[in-house]
Amino acid sequence: MERLDYTLTIKHNLLFLKLVGLWSVSDNNYFYRFYTFVVTVFVMGLYNFFRVMNIFYVYTDLQVLTATIYLTVTDVTVLVKSCVFIRNVKTLHRLISILNCDLFRPKNQHQKELVCSGLKAWTIAYRLFWTFVFTCLFMWTVSPLTGPSRELPVPAWYPYDTEISPNYEITYVCQVISIWLLATANMNMDSLIAALMMYIGTQCDILCDDLKYLPKLVTKQEQDETEFNKKLVDCVIHHRTVLSFAEDSNKSYSVIILAQFFTSSLAIALSMFQLTLVDPVSMESLPMLSYMFAMTLQLFLYCWFGNEVEIKVRLI
Repeated sequence: MERLDYTLTIKHNLLFLKLVGLWSVSDNNYFYRFYTFVVTVFVMGLYNFFRVMNIFYVYTDLQVLTATIYLTVTDVTVLVKSCVFIRNVKTLHRLISILNCDLFRPKNQHQKELVCSGLKAWTIAYRLFWTFVFTCLFMWTVSPLTGPSRELPVPAWYPYDTEISPNYEITYVCQVISIWLLATANMNMDSLIAALMMYIGTQCDILCDDLKYLPKLVTKQEQDETEFNKKLVDCVIHHRTVLSFAEDSNKSYSVIILAQFFTSSLAIALSMFQLTLVDPVSMESLPMLSYMFAMTLQLFLYCWFGNEVEIKVRLI
């Protein structure tokens, strides 16, 4: 049977993480480490600083305040998630490298079909997530250009006049770059976490299938008993390896999931409040709707794949 490469499914996911400075290939690549520092501190960090500072200037206006906060909390959370992700990237690299070991390989066509089913589910969710995120980013990028005044994609405070040229054009481009980088980092971190959950679920499927096959080896012949004992030991080793994989995965992303659940819940509530203040069929409402659907799907990824793991673990 042809060898299955688990990492092919997430190759685009890892590529985007590499583009935003979150997936270093080697510790000795100092240029990439410098690139990560620039993206994290100057692109994400400064952008969030000006966004947070704007809150202190608009806190007396409830409508403007909610319009500022519902995006700011998400952007700040992405920065925190990125720092946690970078801290645990070595563990994540090790987990990804474990996936293609012989122990995790499907041993027959039926097991391969079980694995491919999980890989396909993640791929569909990833593409759907990208669709909502891209729509939201596109709306945020072009919607200010359709208005009569010089508006920025998102409200922020800057120590200069952003309505005159070339300040407006430079600030506009900087905001667009920051927004796209933050969104790309955010969705691909969440997608990788969902992928790890999916991989744990597929290993549970393989383990369950191996255990179902064991009774067929129980016969009166001594050679079959020896084979049975060998297969049973392999199942125990596989089970312990999956448990270790799941434990290391949980340690690497538990803080990220906690922060994301809190932030997404708050962002969805505030975005729904914002929708009550605008015309639901106007161009102004489209970015909010796309954002709300993207946040909902973001939580759905964790809930769906996490629930799949819980169900499959109970079957072992």
